[in-house]
Amino acid sequence: MSIFTSKAARGHYSLSALALSLCLSGTAFADNKSADTAPTVPPITNEKTRDALPLEDLRTFTKVYDHIRRGYVKDVDDSKLLEYAIKGILSELDPHSAYLDASSFDDLQMNTTGEFGGLGMEVGMEDGFVKVVSPIDDTPADKAGIEAGDLIIKLDTKSVKGMSLSDAISEMRGPKGSTINITVVREGKDGPFDVVLTRDTIKVKSVRTRLLEDDVGYVRIAQFQIATGEDMADAVQTMLEENPELKGIVLDLRNNPGGVLQASVAVVDAFLQEGLIVYTEGRAPNSEVRFSASPGDITHGLPLVVLINDGSASASEIVAGALQDHKRAVIMGTDSFGKGSVQTVIPISDERAIKLTTALYFTPSGRSIQAKGIQPDILVERARITAIKPRSRITEADLSGHLDNASGSKESSSSDRIAKQAERSDELFNRDNQLFEALTLLRGLHIFGQHSQVSAQTIAKAAGDSSTDTDSSELDEKP
Repeated sequence: MSIFTSKAARGHYSLSALALSLCLSGTAFADNKSADTAPTVPPITNEKTRDALPLEDLRTFTKVYDHIRRGYVKDVDDSKLLEYAIKGILSELDPHSAYLDASSFDDLQMNTTGEFGGLGMEVGMEDGFVKVVSPIDDTPADKAGIEAGDLIIKLDTKSVKGMSLSDAISEMRGPKGSTINITVVREGKDGPFDVVLTRDTIKVKSVRTRLLEDDVGYVRIAQFQIATGEDMADAVQTMLEENPELKGIVLDLRNNPGGVLQASVAVVDAFLQEGLIVYTEGRAPNSEVRFSASPGDITHGLPLVVLINDGSASASEIVAGALQDHKRAVIMGTDSFGKGSVQTVIPISDERAIKLTTALYFTPSGRSIQAKGIQPDILVERARITAIKPRSRITEADLSGHLDNASGSKESSSSDRIAKQAERSDELFNRDNQLFEALTLLRGLHIFGQHSQVSAQTIAKAAGDSSTDTDSSELDEKP
């Protein structure tokens, strides 16, 4: 059964079992308990494409294993050694493949519901350290000023070097109210610095909306959860009903680490009339899946600007890439993160599983997202904008004996303009220049659209008048 009740759940989607299972930053749950009818991924058994296991290498492994279990300074039981071996294999494949114990698997599933315990940041591994992909809105990490791109090198007194990603995450998780000291390295800072964070129950509100200056809709998606597609569609429809004169919509995906694949598909589908949204390719028999849009644009073609940055990953990149390929939105900001791979969670026992990279995402035009990301149509770096104070120049309104405004409008003197600029010191362009640029672009598109409409009406009227004049003269010439 479908897990969506937005446009997707109104009878338009028929998802395969694997498609239903693709979730959590491109993760596919292959556990029947956690995803409706989701199958495990069968092993590749085509002997023509796979050589026999390398016996000499296996003998080497068993020799090393035997030396460790007999000669290591501490006694480690066999099950632990084998678990370490599995972790080592997976960690060497890529940053997203991992071994999951019972706790890690539960955490993975909790993320899809939007409620979990911890610090509130999406992380990965880079050069043996934990790298922050993005902090989650309104969480301890976000409030403490943790930024996308930060490297965490120490957790309390423990060095992160040598830890697996799952071990590092376990260290960062803990009871609500407990504290942890993290040591951070940030580009542009002279050296490492410490940040003390208080753990909390992280409840991520996936979709938030508001109006920008009363005529542009703002939709912020912090993370793609199971219900994000439905929540966004409902929020946008409510906004349109309450504000029928909207000039456009800004969809903010900055620092969105991704999430449920089907949620990203539903978000794109809400803005498209038709066409391919995303497809995956891999070696496993059922790793190739295609998602297409169903008829109906909930905004009826309103101009759309999508904001992205280097913290926009996975599902966020699927949305930006699809809307960009279909020329449905202007993508603005900076290059996205570049996570274009699909992970499949494969149970190996009642309490253990592996998260294995099994496929890659491609945009409708065939672009691979992996390690490249989505490049914006309009590059806008995040910056602090400071307005240049006007020089003490007089205006026409300052001149003694000047003529009054012919339309009766309020005059604009130099003192009025200086006072207005002082009032605007805390306006949007100072707080968020990228969002300000998106708002300006949408206003420009609306004005251009109005001009085009007026021009078309003028041309049509002129053509009609010309046709009438021609017909009349032809009638006059008739005997």
